[in-house]
Amino acid sequence: MTESSEWLIYRGAGEPHDGMSRLPPPPPWRDFSARGAETAQEADGDGSRDRRLGAHRHLAELHRPGAEELEMINAALYLRRPLLVTGSPGAGKSTLAHSVAYELGLGEVLRWSIVSRSALQDGLYHYDAIARLQDVQIAAQGGYGSAAGSPGSVEAIGGYIRLGPLGTALLPSDTPRVLLIDELDKSDIDLPNDLLNVLEEGEFEIPELRRLADRLPGGEAEVLTADGTKVRVRDGRVRCTSFPFVVLTSNGERDFPAPLMRRCIHLELGRPDHNRLATFVRAHLGDEAARAGDDLIARFLERSRSELLATDQLLNALYLTDAAAPPSRERLADLLIQRLDRPR
Repeated sequence: MTESSEWLIYRGAGEPHDGMSRLPPPPPWRDFSARGAETAQEADGDGSRDRRLGAHRHLAELHRPGAEELEMINAALYLRRPLLVTGSPGAGKSTLAHSVAYELGLGEVLRWSIVSRSALQDGLYHYDAIARLQDVQIAAQGGYGSAAGSPGSVEAIGGYIRLGPLGTALLPSDTPRVLLIDELDKSDIDLPNDLLNVLEEGEFEIPELRRLADRLPGGEAEVLTADGTKVRVRDGRVRCTSFPFVVLTSNGERDFPAPLMRRCIHLELGRPDHNRLATFVRAHLGDEAARAGDDLIARFLERSRSELLATDQLLNALYLTDAAAPPSRERLADLLIQRLDRPR
């Protein structure tokens, strides 16, 4: 093997080898090992906070958001209004929600990642009617019938309901939860309008529980939350007592209806400057990586003036050129940082 190919793990030689033993640890933002921790004290949930804020976020403490960014975030907090954050990919829109939750001690961020098929129901709750029907049939075959508390019975209906991220965020609480509705611009045309009433009133109804409320003990049913915990819902209605801090993000792929815009505080994240990019790199890769990659940061900034680039691309390039130390550092960085607004 030549010197220029020593960093390669997969060689394309068609022969088995132990190259995986030389693979370095993953980048911090792609490290999912925290999911294997045995207790919540050993990991922050599934590690999403570290992936978003950076494993070295303590090194970025000197960075402060711009005045407009701070004002819009605090306006949303004061007014109990959703914060609509727009900007180019990798501008830090999703990270903002994790940053607010971390600084204000608001717990794990509830995340609802939007796709073209997402509907309001997905964010509120899911009722597994098929599982309940199967349990009723199994109970009947086993001679349990519809005894109180038996699988499929009225009293057990809560076991077939799981709240979504939005539904969990609207549960009564002393302090607000942080909800990230990510990439809302990818939704179909109806979802932004469907969100209006829930975001305005801070409540929603679960019809499956509502119509059985008078047959439930105390009118309550125990359901599962998006966090995996169990809570009691009374009279089939979820009503917040502290409106959640809702962050809706958009890459600007579409416009939103005026009624939604009226209910949101709008923050546009502009192109980051050199200092902000360096802080971003320090938070994820450490101070030494930021210093060693200063030239790549400068080249990234220069290109971003005329090309659509994402900061994730810069992180990928800095990590790989440091961890693998390939001889053609600049060439590899250019291959990884390709403009997003025009196909190759």
